[in-house]
Amino acid sequence: MSDFDPVSYETWRALVEKDLKGVSFEKKLVSSTFEGIPLKPLYTASDLEGITTLQSFPGFPPYIRGGRASGYTEKGWEISQEMDFSSAAEFNEAARNSVERGLTALNVVLDKATRNGHDPDWAEPGEVGVGGLSIATIEDLDRALAGIDLSKTSLFIRSGSSAMPIAALLMALVRRRGQNPENLRGCIEMDPLGVISHEGGLPQSLEGSYREMSVLTRWAQEKSPKLQTICVHTRAWHESGGHAVQELAFGLATGVEYLRAMMDHHLPINDVAPRLRFAMTVGNQFFMEISKLRALRMLWSQVVSTLGGDESAQRLHIHARTSHRNKTVYDPTVNLLRGTVEAFAAVLSGVDSLQVGAFDETFRTPDDFSRRLARNTQLILEKESNLTPFIDPAGGSFYLEKLSHQLAHASWELFQKVEAIGGMTQALRKGFVQDEIEKVQKERCQAVATRKSVIVGTTKYANPQEKKSSQMKGDSAAFQLKRRQQIISYRTQSEDIANQAVLQQLEHIVESQDQAVFEACVAAIEKGATLGEVTRSIRISDTPLKSIRSVKLERSAQPFERLRDAVESIGEKRSQPLTVFLATMGPASQHRARADFSRDFFEVAGFKVIYPKGFETPEKALAAAAEAKSSIVVICSTDETYPHLVPPLVEGLKNRVPGVRVVLAGYPAEQVEGFKKLGVDEFIHLKANALDVLSRLVELEERKS
Repeated sequence: MSDFDPVSYETWRALVEKDLKGVSFEKKLVSSTFEGIPLKPLYTASDLEGITTLQSFPGFPPYIRGGRASGYTEKGWEISQEMDFSSAAEFNEAARNSVERGLTALNVVLDKATRNGHDPDWAEPGEVGVGGLSIATIEDLDRALAGIDLSKTSLFIRSGSSAMPIAALLMALVRRRGQNPENLRGCIEMDPLGVISHEGGLPQSLEGSYREMSVLTRWAQEKSPKLQTICVHTRAWHESGGHAVQELAFGLATGVEYLRAMMDHHLPINDVAPRLRFAMTVGNQFFMEISKLRALRMLWSQVVSTLGGDESAQRLHIHARTSHRNKTVYDPTVNLLRGTVEAFAAVLSGVDSLQVGAFDETFRTPDDFSRRLARNTQLILEKESNLTPFIDPAGGSFYLEKLSHQLAHASWELFQKVEAIGGMTQALRKGFVQDEIEKVQKERCQAVATRKSVIVGTTKYANPQEKKSSQMKGDSAAFQLKRRQQIISYRTQSEDIANQAVLQQLEHIVESQDQAVFEACVAAIEKGATLGEVTRSIRISDTPLKSIRSVKLERSAQPFERLRDAVESIGEKRSQPLTVFLATMGPASQHRARADFSRDFFEVAGFKVIYPKGFETPEKALAAAAEAKSSIVVICSTDETYPHLVPPLVEGLKNRVPGVRVVLAGYPAEQVEGFKKLGVDEFIHLKANALDVLSRLVELEERKS
């Protein structure tokens, strides 16, 4: 570089400002994120001044560069996948197939009945088999995990607020198979505050959850040291619209509350912290997501250190899962690309395990093909992309190091606000967390509605010929009835002596204290007790926690998908598609820009757009519009020609086409009020709220049907 004259930042900026031709540098090139962090177009070494972690190394506090000194060079991340099946047999078939083809961790999602500790014959309608696997007995679990080597395949069991009953089932199965619990790997994921956040309550008290958590954590520390028992899921904050700072701060506050609760139950910090992992959702903001996960490790290290944890306890295990919020029902194969980018960000940040969602999970149970694509996304990153020989490739980047620390500082400030309220539980009770999330969700909704935030294939570049993908959902009521009959048969097939033994073991659960409770649960399962019977015994003196406002989980594309569904439904009722006629005035150079914009604007809602070559006179346009019989006509031309074109077109359309809605492409500010008086109903332009405009037009069409 000595052959070249040095160029200063000021020199570069002067050249850029010359290119901008008087437009403000800050206004044009400095953007702001939903987190409120300004993003510059260029970062230099000066942006790293004051950052003290630049000299740190992977495997050492504050772990911003990774939890393992060797990164992925010796061992890659665990390749995980959810098996969204209701029955144990279907789950097992998919699990064995996937493990044979590269999967190293099974993410077991349980249905609501199982998570709440209800047997199928005690559960409410709609709880059995919906959203996950139905497990009530050791036979169910044995069937689900048949042929799975539990010493080689990690299990991530999303057990909700209560892990002890499902953990007892697992331990009873391990003993039946003659295996050593020391070889169990993964996490029995207790996350009561996560359940509260999106369900608004718990099937038991929070203190009851913490009691179970402490018993199970102490047991795992002594008997199954590779098995974790606590998981902080940030999914609720992410999927309800929260930004990265909120995910970090609220996740951190949740983790701190769990640590304190366990310490209150006389578990040392150095025993508890290694039993806890974070399950982070990774979105589509590539650099933000890398920085988010790097910042999380640094923040957690600081928290555990403050609570007295040693260096080993400060090391955080991170499981990542691709986002659900940004996935779509229409043009669903685009979800493959979104998931790939998100997985790439997770790997670059150094996660310990990763789940890539299938491209069709938004509208059906993923089939073997889509699960294979999701799994192979990870395998290509690991085996073909040559990512594993390099440790923390983001380290040292001016931009990513700066962004990681900006996120960490902003998250710490929000975390301190939660602490000032009294911790995460109090922040949820008082609605602070929900209010903060809702503010950002409204901003996101506005950005999507105005198409400032683009969802490819849904809010822009839609395929108007596409039909909604088929829904493959089973009959949940029939499945619940079948499971109810199975569990009744399981109870009644035993002889009286065996039933008496079960009752005696259940009594032992009620009478047991501290660590003896878990062993009593396992013994009861071995004698034939069901998950629901064990759960009832554990909670015999406990009461449910209710009435906390939950956050709303919704995908960003759903409002536009509902619009398109409505348009398709109206078209089916009328036996013909809803059409929009473009009154393209003058030569192509005069109308094309706004006509192209208008076509895209209406196609995202599923309208069939009639796009003529162009009309020389208003009379010819009126004749064609009347023949097309479209109830929506868009005038497409320029602001300069509108004063001469709009009056005759609007008058003629209102006279010739009954009930027509006239839309003007553009927003000539000085003429808008006059055009409204003439009868223009809507104006569409770059700043228009597309969702509002389209919703009004669709609602009018629904009234006609």
